[in-house]
Amino acid sequence: MTDSWVNSAERIGADLHLELSGPGGRRAALTRALRGAVRDGRLASGTRLPPYRSLAADLGVTRNTVADAYAELVAEGWLTSRQGSGTRVADRTEPLRPTLRTPVETPLRARGPRHDLRQGTPDASAFPRAAWSASYRRALLAAPSKAFGPGDPAGRRELRETLAEYLARARGVRTEPDRIVICSGFAHALRLLFGRGTGEGPAAGGVLRGPLGVEAYGLGFHRELLAAAGVRTVPLALDEHGARVDALGRERAVLLTPAHQFPTGGPLHPERRAAVIDWARARGAVVLEDDYDGEFRYDRRPVGALQGLDPEQVIHIGSVSKSLSPALRLGWMVLPQRYVGPVLAAKGAREGWASVLDQLALADFMACGSYDRHVRRMRQTYRRRRDRLVAALAEDAPHIEVTGIAAGLHAVLRLPPGTERSTVKAAAWQGVALDGLAAFRHPRGPAAADDGLVVGYAAPAEHAYAAALEALCRVLPPG
Repeated sequence: MTDSWVNSAERIGADLHLELSGPGGRRAALTRALRGAVRDGRLASGTRLPPYRSLAADLGVTRNTVADAYAELVAEGWLTSRQGSGTRVADRTEPLRPTLRTPVETPLRARGPRHDLRQGTPDASAFPRAAWSASYRRALLAAPSKAFGPGDPAGRRELRETLAEYLARARGVRTEPDRIVICSGFAHALRLLFGRGTGEGPAAGGVLRGPLGVEAYGLGFHRELLAAAGVRTVPLALDEHGARVDALGRERAVLLTPAHQFPTGGPLHPERRAAVIDWARARGAVVLEDDYDGEFRYDRRPVGALQGLDPEQVIHIGSVSKSLSPALRLGWMVLPQRYVGPVLAAKGAREGWASVLDQLALADFMACGSYDRHVRRMRQTYRRRRDRLVAALAEDAPHIEVTGIAAGLHAVLRLPPGTERSTVKAAAWQGVALDGLAAFRHPRGPAAADDGLVVGYAAPAEHAYAAALEALCRVLPPG
Protein backbone atom coordinates (compact mmCIF):
# COMPACT_ATOMS: atom_id res chain seq x y z
CA MET A 1 0.00 0.00 0.00
CA THR A 2 1.41 3.38 -1.01
CA ASP A 3 1.05 6.74 0.74
CA SER A 4 1.16 8.95 -2.36
CA TRP A 5 -0.46 9.38 -5.75
CA VAL A 6 2.04 9.24 -8.58
CA ASN A 7 1.01 6.89 -11.41
CA SER A 8 -2.46 8.31 -12.05
CA ALA A 9 -1.02 11.81 -11.89
CA GLU A 10 1.36 10.93 -14.66
CA ARG A 11 -1.55 9.70 -16.79
CA ILE A 12 -3.37 13.04 -16.54
CA GLY A 13 -0.19 15.08 -17.08
CA ALA A 14 -0.17 16.71 -13.66
CA ASP A 15 2.92 17.10 -11.53
CA LEU A 16 1.41 15.78 -8.32
CA HIS A 17 2.59 14.05 -5.19
CA LEU A 18 -0.42 13.76 -2.92
CA GLU A 19 0.46 12.68 0.62
CA LEU A 20 -2.23 10.49 2.17
CA SER A 21 -1.36 11.00 5.80
CA GLY A 22 -2.89 12.89 8.68
CA PRO A 23 -6.00 12.61 10.84
CA GLY A 24 -9.30 11.12 9.67
CA GLY A 25 -8.10 8.10 7.72
CA ARG A 26 -7.37 7.56 4.01
CA ARG A 27 -10.59 9.09 2.67
CA ALA A 28 -10.12 12.33 4.63
CA ALA A 29 -6.44 12.47 3.64
CA LEU A 30 -7.27 11.97 -0.05
CA THR A 31 -9.98 14.67 0.15
CA ARG A 32 -7.54 17.15 1.72
CA ALA A 33 -4.86 16.32 -0.83
CA LEU A 34 -7.13 16.79 -3.85
CA ARG A 35 -8.64 19.97 -2.45
CA GLY A 36 -5.16 21.39 -1.88
CA ALA A 37 -4.03 20.47 -5.39
CA VAL A 38 -7.02 22.30 -6.91
CA ARG A 39 -6.65 25.27 -4.59
CA ASP A 40 -3.00 25.95 -5.40
CA GLY A 41 -3.32 25.27 -9.13
CA ARG A 42 -1.56 21.92 -9.46
CA LEU A 43 -4.86 20.59 -10.82
CA ALA A 44 -6.09 23.14 -13.35
CA SER A 45 -9.75 23.90 -14.09
CA GLY A 46 -11.24 21.28 -16.45
CA THR A 47 -8.66 18.60 -15.66
CA ARG A 48 -10.18 15.10 -15.87
CA LEU A 49 -9.42 12.95 -12.84
CA PRO A 50 -8.72 9.20 -13.02
CA PRO A 51 -11.63 6.76 -12.64
CA TYR A 52 -12.30 5.40 -9.18
CA ARG A 53 -10.80 1.96 -9.96
CA SER A 54 -7.58 3.33 -11.45
CA LEU A 55 -6.85 5.75 -8.63
CA ALA A 56 -7.79 3.18 -5.98
CA ALA A 57 -5.35 0.68 -7.53
CA ASP A 58 -2.55 3.25 -7.68
CA LEU A 59 -3.03 4.25 -4.05
CA GLY A 60 -3.80 0.81 -2.66
CA VAL A 61 -7.12 1.89 -1.20
CA THR A 62 -10.66 0.71 -1.77
CA ARG A 63 -12.77 2.03 -4.64
CA ASN A 64 -15.31 3.37 -2.11
CA THR A 65 -12.59 5.49 -0.51
CA VAL A 66 -11.95 7.29 -3.80
CA ALA A 67 -15.67 7.50 -4.64
CA ASP A 68 -16.45 9.08 -1.27
CA ALA A 69 -13.61 11.61 -1.62
CA TYR A 70 -14.78 12.59 -5.12
CA ALA A 71 -18.40 12.89 -3.93
CA GLU A 72 -17.43 15.18 -1.04
CA LEU A 73 -15.45 17.49 -3.36
CA VAL A 74 -18.28 17.55 -5.89
CA ALA A 75 -20.68 18.58 -3.12
CA GLU A 76 -18.27 21.34 -2.05
CA GLY A 77 -17.96 22.64 -5.62
CA TRP A 78 -14.30 21.76 -6.20
CA LEU A 79 -15.13 19.01 -8.75
CA THR A 80 -17.92 18.29 -11.23
CA SER A 81 -19.22 14.89 -12.30
CA ARG A 82 -21.28 14.16 -15.41
CA GLN A 83 -22.36 10.87 -16.97
CA GLY A 84 -20.01 10.00 -19.82
CA SER A 85 -17.60 12.82 -19.00
CA GLY A 86 -16.06 11.52 -15.79
CA THR A 87 -14.99 13.67 -12.87
CA ARG A 88 -13.25 16.97 -13.61
CA VAL A 89 -11.94 20.00 -11.74
CA ALA A 90 -14.67 22.64 -11.67
CA ASP A 91 -14.17 25.51 -14.09
CA ARG A 92 -14.85 28.21 -11.49
CA THR A 93 -12.03 27.22 -9.17
CA GLU A 94 -9.03 29.55 -9.20
CA PRO A 95 -5.71 28.95 -7.44
CA LEU A 96 -4.71 31.37 -4.71
CA ARG A 97 -1.83 33.38 -6.05
CA PRO A 98 0.61 35.13 -3.74
CA THR A 99 0.40 38.89 -3.69
CA LEU A 100 3.37 40.50 -5.38
CA ARG A 101 4.74 43.35 -3.34
CA THR A 102 6.95 45.99 -4.84
CA PRO A 103 9.39 47.34 -2.28
CA VAL A 104 8.79 51.06 -1.89
CA GLU A 105 9.90 53.61 0.62
CA THR A 106 6.99 54.20 3.00
CA PRO A 107 6.62 57.76 4.30
CA LEU A 108 7.21 58.00 8.02
CA ARG A 109 3.63 59.10 8.75
CA ALA A 110 2.23 56.08 6.87
CA ARG A 111 4.09 53.57 9.03
CA GLY A 112 2.10 54.38 12.14
CA PRO A 113 3.22 56.71 14.91
CA ARG A 114 6.38 56.10 16.87
CA HIS A 115 4.89 58.08 19.75
CA ASP A 116 1.16 57.98 20.47
CA LEU A 117 0.07 61.07 22.40
CA ARG A 118 -3.58 60.93 21.42
CA GLN A 119 -6.17 61.34 24.13
CA GLY A 120 -8.60 58.78 25.42
CA THR A 121 -6.44 55.69 25.72
CA PRO A 122 -4.94 54.32 28.95
CA ASP A 123 -1.55 52.65 29.15
CA ALA A 124 -2.28 49.25 27.60
CA SER A 125 0.90 47.77 29.07
CA ALA A 126 -0.39 48.51 32.58
CA PHE A 127 -3.47 46.28 32.32
CA PRO A 128 -3.57 44.17 35.53
CA ARG A 129 -3.35 40.81 33.81
CA ALA A 130 -2.64 38.67 36.86
CA ALA A 131 -5.39 40.22 39.00
CA TRP A 132 -7.91 40.15 36.14
CA SER A 133 -7.05 36.54 35.36
CA ALA A 134 -7.57 35.57 39.00
CA SER A 135 -10.97 37.32 39.08
CA TYR A 136 -11.96 35.71 35.79
CA ARG A 137 -11.10 32.23 37.09
CA ARG A 138 -12.98 32.77 40.34
CA ALA A 139 -16.00 34.17 38.52
CA LEU A 140 -15.99 31.32 36.02
CA LEU A 141 -15.87 28.66 38.72
CA ALA A 142 -18.52 30.34 40.87
CA ALA A 143 -20.92 31.19 38.03
CA PRO A 144 -24.28 29.40 38.15
CA SER A 145 -25.20 27.25 35.18
CA LYS A 146 -27.82 29.76 33.99
CA ALA A 147 -25.04 32.32 33.46
CA PHE A 148 -24.06 30.35 30.36
CA GLY A 149 -27.49 30.74 28.81
CA PRO A 150 -29.09 33.83 27.25
CA GLY A 151 -28.07 36.94 29.15
CA ASP A 152 -30.36 39.36 30.99
CA PRO A 153 -30.46 42.66 29.02
CA ALA A 154 -30.11 44.55 32.31
CA GLY A 155 -26.79 42.81 32.92
CA ARG A 156 -25.68 40.31 35.51
CA ARG A 157 -27.10 40.98 38.94
CA GLU A 158 -23.70 40.40 40.54
CA LEU A 159 -22.18 43.28 38.59
CA ARG A 160 -25.11 45.64 39.10
CA GLU A 161 -25.01 45.09 42.85
CA THR A 162 -21.27 45.66 42.95
CA LEU A 163 -21.57 48.79 40.80
CA ALA A 164 -24.29 50.25 43.01
CA GLU A 165 -21.98 49.94 46.02
CA TYR A 166 -18.87 51.18 44.20
CA LEU A 167 -20.50 54.17 42.51
CA ALA A 168 -22.06 55.28 45.79
CA ARG A 169 -18.71 55.07 47.56
CA ALA A 170 -16.42 56.44 44.85
CA ARG A 171 -18.64 58.83 42.86
CA GLY A 172 -21.52 59.77 45.19
CA VAL A 173 -24.11 58.13 42.93
CA ARG A 174 -27.49 57.33 44.53
CA THR A 175 -29.00 54.24 42.99
CA GLU A 176 -29.94 50.60 43.39
CA PRO A 177 -29.13 47.57 41.20
CA ASP A 178 -32.50 47.60 39.42
CA ARG A 179 -31.79 51.09 38.05
CA ILE A 180 -28.48 50.06 36.46
CA VAL A 181 -28.33 48.72 32.90
CA ILE A 182 -25.07 47.28 31.61
CA CYS A 183 -23.92 48.33 28.13
CA SER A 184 -20.72 48.03 26.11
CA GLY A 185 -19.61 51.63 26.60
CA PHE A 186 -20.66 55.24 26.20
CA ALA A 187 -21.33 55.01 22.46
CA HIS A 188 -23.60 52.02 23.02
CA ALA A 189 -25.45 53.98 25.68
CA LEU A 190 -26.06 56.81 23.22
CA ARG A 191 -27.35 54.36 20.62
CA LEU A 192 -29.78 52.87 23.12
CA LEU A 193 -30.98 56.27 24.30
CA PHE A 194 -31.35 57.90 20.88
CA GLY A 195 -31.50 55.03 18.40
CA ARG A 196 -30.76 55.40 14.68
CA GLY A 197 -33.92 56.97 13.27
CA THR A 198 -34.43 60.26 11.43
CA GLY A 199 -36.00 63.53 12.53
CA GLU A 200 -36.35 64.69 16.11
CA GLY A 201 -39.01 62.21 17.14
CA PRO A 202 -38.18 58.99 18.98
CA ALA A 203 -35.75 57.06 16.81
CA ALA A 204 -36.05 53.34 16.12
CA GLY A 205 -34.89 51.62 19.28
CA GLY A 206 -34.36 54.98 21.00
CA VAL A 207 -35.72 56.40 24.24
CA LEU A 208 -34.98 60.14 24.23
CA ARG A 209 -35.83 63.00 21.88
CA GLY A 210 -33.76 65.84 20.49
CA PRO A 211 -32.80 68.58 20.29
CA LEU A 212 -29.90 67.80 22.60
CA GLY A 213 -27.72 70.43 24.23
CA VAL A 214 -24.01 69.57 24.09
CA GLU A 215 -20.80 71.27 25.13
CA ALA A 216 -19.13 73.32 22.39
CA TYR A 217 -16.12 70.99 22.59
CA GLY A 218 -16.49 67.22 22.69
CA LEU A 219 -15.89 64.03 20.74
CA GLY A 220 -16.77 64.32 17.07
CA PHE A 221 -17.58 60.61 17.04
CA HIS A 222 -20.41 61.18 19.48
CA ARG A 223 -21.79 64.06 17.39
CA GLU A 224 -21.68 61.88 14.28
CA LEU A 225 -23.47 59.06 16.08
CA LEU A 226 -26.21 61.43 17.21
CA ALA A 227 -26.49 62.99 13.74
CA ALA A 228 -26.91 59.50 12.24
CA ALA A 229 -29.81 58.98 14.65
CA GLY A 230 -31.41 62.21 13.46
CA VAL A 231 -30.73 64.08 16.68
CA ARG A 232 -30.00 67.81 16.35
CA THR A 233 -27.30 68.97 18.76
CA VAL A 234 -27.14 72.54 20.09
CA PRO A 235 -23.68 73.68 21.27
CA LEU A 236 -23.27 75.40 24.64
CA ALA A 237 -20.40 77.85 25.03
CA LEU A 238 -17.66 77.10 27.58
CA ASP A 239 -15.79 79.36 29.96
CA GLU A 240 -13.64 78.90 33.07
CA HIS A 241 -16.68 77.57 34.97
CA GLY A 242 -17.64 74.95 32.40
CA ALA A 243 -20.65 74.81 30.10
CA ARG A 244 -22.95 77.84 29.94
CA VAL A 245 -26.05 75.94 31.02
CA ASP A 246 -27.92 79.23 31.36
CA ALA A 247 -28.22 79.15 27.56
CA LEU A 248 -30.39 76.02 27.68
CA GLY A 249 -33.91 76.62 26.45
CA ARG A 250 -36.21 74.28 24.56
CA GLU A 251 -33.80 71.33 24.46
CA ARG A 252 -35.23 68.08 25.77
CA ALA A 253 -31.91 66.83 27.13
CA VAL A 254 -28.33 67.99 27.65
CA LEU A 255 -25.09 66.01 27.53
CA LEU A 256 -22.36 67.19 29.92
CA THR A 257 -18.96 66.11 31.27
CA PRO A 258 -19.38 67.79 34.66
CA ALA A 259 -16.52 66.13 36.58
CA HIS A 260 -13.88 67.12 33.99
CA GLN A 261 -14.94 68.89 30.81
CA PHE A 262 -13.75 67.08 27.73
CA PRO A 263 -11.38 68.10 26.32
CA THR A 264 -10.72 71.58 27.75
CA GLY A 265 -10.63 70.46 31.40
CA GLY A 266 -12.14 71.68 34.65
CA PRO A 267 -15.30 70.75 36.57
CA LEU A 268 -18.72 72.32 36.15
CA HIS A 269 -19.13 75.10 38.70
CA PRO A 270 -21.38 74.22 41.69
CA GLU A 271 -23.87 76.97 40.81
CA ARG A 272 -24.17 75.63 37.29
CA ARG A 273 -24.57 72.08 38.55
CA ALA A 274 -27.56 73.23 40.59
CA ALA A 275 -28.87 75.36 37.71
CA VAL A 276 -28.90 72.50 35.19
CA ILE A 277 -30.83 70.30 37.64
CA ASP A 278 -33.36 73.10 38.12
CA TRP A 279 -33.68 73.47 34.33
CA ALA A 280 -34.28 69.72 33.92
CA ARG A 281 -36.98 69.72 36.61
CA ALA A 282 -38.74 72.74 35.16
CA ARG A 283 -38.63 71.46 31.57
CA GLY A 284 -39.29 67.78 32.26
CA ALA A 285 -35.91 67.23 30.59
CA VAL A 286 -32.99 64.96 31.48
CA VAL A 287 -29.25 65.46 31.95
CA LEU A 288 -26.84 62.91 30.47
CA GLU A 289 -23.72 62.76 32.63
CA ASP A 290 -20.63 61.41 30.89
CA ASP A 291 -18.35 60.37 33.76
CA TYR A 292 -15.58 59.33 31.39
CA ASP A 293 -12.56 59.76 33.72
CA GLY A 294 -14.08 60.64 37.08
CA GLU A 295 -11.61 58.45 39.02
CA PHE A 296 -8.50 60.34 37.91
CA ARG A 297 -8.00 63.62 39.77
CA TYR A 298 -4.72 65.02 41.07
CA ASP A 299 -4.67 68.61 42.34
CA ARG A 300 -8.22 69.14 43.49
CA ARG A 301 -10.78 67.60 45.77
CA PRO A 302 -12.92 64.83 44.28
CA VAL A 303 -16.00 66.08 42.44
CA GLY A 304 -18.96 63.81 43.04
CA ALA A 305 -21.33 62.76 40.29
CA LEU A 306 -23.98 65.24 39.22
CA GLN A 307 -26.48 62.38 39.52
CA GLY A 308 -26.27 62.59 43.29
CA LEU A 309 -28.14 65.93 43.22
CA ASP A 310 -31.25 64.37 41.70
CA PRO A 311 -31.31 60.72 40.58
CA GLU A 312 -34.61 61.27 38.73
CA GLN A 313 -33.21 64.00 36.45
CA VAL A 314 -29.80 62.57 35.53
CA ILE A 315 -28.67 59.56 33.50
CA HIS A 316 -25.20 58.73 34.78
CA ILE A 317 -23.03 56.90 32.20
CA GLY A 318 -19.66 55.33 32.91
CA SER A 319 -17.34 52.59 31.68
CA VAL A 320 -13.98 50.93 32.29
CA SER A 321 -12.51 52.16 29.00
CA LYS A 322 -10.21 54.68 30.73
CA SER A 323 -9.76 53.01 34.10
CA LEU A 324 -9.02 49.48 32.81
CA SER A 325 -9.11 49.01 29.05
CA PRO A 326 -11.35 49.84 26.08
CA ALA A 327 -10.89 46.21 25.01
CA LEU A 328 -13.26 45.01 27.76
CA ARG A 329 -16.30 46.78 26.24
CA LEU A 330 -18.09 47.21 29.56
CA GLY A 331 -20.08 50.23 30.68
CA TRP A 332 -23.21 51.13 32.60
CA MET A 333 -26.14 53.49 32.72
CA VAL A 334 -27.61 54.58 36.05
CA LEU A 335 -31.16 55.52 35.11
CA PRO A 336 -34.11 57.42 36.54
CA GLN A 337 -36.87 54.92 37.25
CA ARG A 338 -39.01 56.09 34.30
CA TYR A 339 -36.30 55.17 31.78
CA VAL A 340 -35.42 51.67 32.98
CA GLY A 341 -38.19 49.87 31.09
CA PRO A 342 -37.76 51.80 27.81
CA VAL A 343 -33.97 51.28 27.83
CA LEU A 344 -34.38 47.55 28.41
CA ALA A 345 -36.93 47.40 25.60
CA ALA A 346 -34.49 49.21 23.30
CA LYS A 347 -31.72 46.81 24.25
CA GLY A 348 -33.78 43.72 23.45
CA ALA A 349 -34.79 40.52 25.18
CA ARG A 350 -31.25 39.19 25.53
CA GLU A 351 -27.80 40.56 26.29
CA GLY A 352 -26.16 40.91 22.89
CA TRP A 353 -23.35 43.36 23.57
CA ALA A 354 -21.46 42.92 26.84
CA SER A 355 -19.92 39.52 27.57
CA VAL A 356 -21.62 37.89 30.55
CA LEU A 357 -18.35 36.29 31.62
CA ASP A 358 -16.57 39.65 31.53
CA GLN A 359 -19.39 41.10 33.62
CA LEU A 360 -18.92 38.40 36.24
CA ALA A 361 -15.15 38.93 36.20
CA LEU A 362 -15.55 42.69 36.67
CA ALA A 363 -17.93 42.12 39.57
CA ASP A 364 -15.31 39.98 41.29
CA PHE A 365 -12.52 42.40 40.35
CA MET A 366 -14.39 45.24 42.04
CA ALA A 367 -15.65 43.24 45.02
CA CYS A 368 -12.22 41.89 45.98
CA GLY A 369 -10.61 45.35 45.89
CA SER A 370 -8.47 44.83 42.79
CA TYR A 371 -10.23 47.62 40.90
CA ASP A 372 -9.59 50.15 43.68
CA ARG A 373 -5.95 49.13 43.90
CA HIS A 374 -5.51 49.41 40.14
CA VAL A 375 -7.15 52.86 40.00
CA ARG A 376 -4.96 54.11 42.88
CA ARG A 377 -1.83 52.79 41.20
CA MET A 378 -2.72 54.31 37.82
CA ARG A 379 -3.71 57.61 39.43
CA GLN A 380 -0.17 57.85 40.81
CA THR A 381 1.34 56.78 37.49
CA TYR A 382 -0.64 59.27 35.44
CA ARG A 383 0.05 62.08 37.90
CA ARG A 384 3.80 61.45 37.53
CA ARG A 385 3.42 61.48 33.76
CA ARG A 386 1.47 64.71 33.88
CA ASP A 387 4.16 66.28 36.06
CA ARG A 388 6.87 65.16 33.64
CA LEU A 389 4.93 66.69 30.74
CA VAL A 390 4.58 70.00 32.57
CA ALA A 391 8.27 69.99 33.53
CA ALA A 392 9.41 69.22 29.97
CA LEU A 393 7.30 72.05 28.57
CA ALA A 394 8.54 74.48 31.23
CA GLU A 395 12.12 73.71 30.22
CA ASP A 396 11.87 73.37 26.44
CA ALA A 397 8.75 75.41 25.56
CA PRO A 398 8.04 77.86 28.41
CA HIS A 399 5.89 80.02 26.11
CA ILE A 400 3.30 77.18 25.81
CA GLU A 401 0.49 77.38 28.38
CA VAL A 402 -0.74 74.06 29.76
CA THR A 403 -4.34 73.82 30.97
CA GLY A 404 -6.89 71.23 32.08
CA ILE A 405 -4.37 69.21 34.07
CA ALA A 406 -6.01 68.90 37.50
CA ALA A 407 -7.62 65.61 36.45
CA GLY A 408 -7.99 63.22 33.55
CA LEU A 409 -5.57 61.60 31.12
CA HIS A 410 -4.71 64.53 28.86
CA ALA A 411 -3.63 68.17 28.86
CA VAL A 412 -4.46 71.06 26.55
CA LEU A 413 -1.50 73.02 25.18
CA ARG A 414 -2.41 76.55 24.11
CA LEU A 415 -0.59 77.50 20.90
CA PRO A 416 0.16 80.84 19.24
CA PRO A 417 -2.65 81.88 16.88
CA GLY A 418 -2.57 80.21 13.48
CA THR A 419 -0.10 77.45 14.40
CA GLU A 420 -2.34 74.50 15.31
CA ARG A 421 -2.73 72.95 11.88
CA SER A 422 0.95 73.19 10.96
CA THR A 423 2.00 71.78 14.33
CA VAL A 424 -0.26 68.73 14.00
CA LYS A 425 1.06 68.17 10.48
CA ALA A 426 4.69 68.51 11.56
CA ALA A 427 4.08 66.09 14.42
CA ALA A 428 2.62 63.50 12.04
CA TRP A 429 5.68 63.72 9.81
CA GLN A 430 7.89 63.19 12.84
CA GLY A 431 5.93 60.12 13.95
CA VAL A 432 4.09 61.83 16.81
CA ALA A 433 0.32 61.20 16.93
CA LEU A 434 -1.68 63.90 18.71
CA ASP A 435 -4.92 65.81 18.28
CA GLY A 436 -5.54 69.44 17.50
CA LEU A 437 -8.10 71.24 19.64
CA ALA A 438 -10.13 72.16 16.54
CA ALA A 439 -10.95 68.50 15.95
CA PHE A 440 -13.22 68.58 19.01
CA ARG A 441 -15.02 71.84 18.25
CA HIS A 442 -18.70 71.67 17.41
CA PRO A 443 -19.23 72.87 13.82
CA ARG A 444 -21.82 75.37 15.03
CA GLY A 445 -19.85 76.39 18.11
CA PRO A 446 -18.38 79.82 18.85
CA ALA A 447 -16.54 81.32 15.90
CA ALA A 448 -13.63 82.69 17.93
CA ALA A 449 -11.52 79.83 19.22
CA ASP A 450 -7.97 79.36 20.45
CA ASP A 451 -5.39 77.17 18.75
CA GLY A 452 -4.23 74.25 20.82
CA LEU A 453 -3.23 70.61 21.13
CA VAL A 454 -4.92 67.87 23.12
CA VAL A 455 -2.04 65.76 24.41
CA GLY A 456 -2.73 62.39 26.02
CA TYR A 457 -0.04 61.32 28.45
CA ALA A 458 -1.51 57.92 29.38
CA ALA A 459 -1.06 55.82 26.24
CA PRO A 460 2.75 55.55 25.86
CA ALA A 461 4.40 52.72 27.73
CA GLU A 462 6.59 53.87 30.61
CA HIS A 463 9.85 53.05 28.85
CA ALA A 464 8.84 55.14 25.81
CA TYR A 465 7.47 58.19 27.59
CA ALA A 466 10.68 60.23 27.83
CA ALA A 467 11.29 59.89 24.08
CA ALA A 468 7.67 60.85 23.39
CA LEU A 469 8.04 64.07 25.40
CA GLU A 470 11.26 64.95 23.58
CA ALA A 471 9.58 64.39 20.22
CA LEU A 472 6.61 66.54 21.28
CA CYS A 473 8.80 69.46 22.34
CA ARG A 474 10.67 69.36 19.01
CA VAL A 475 7.50 69.95 16.98
CA LEU A 476 6.03 72.78 19.06
CA PRO A 477 6.09 76.25 17.47
CA PRO A 478 8.79 78.63 18.77
CA GLY A 479 7.93 81.40 21.17
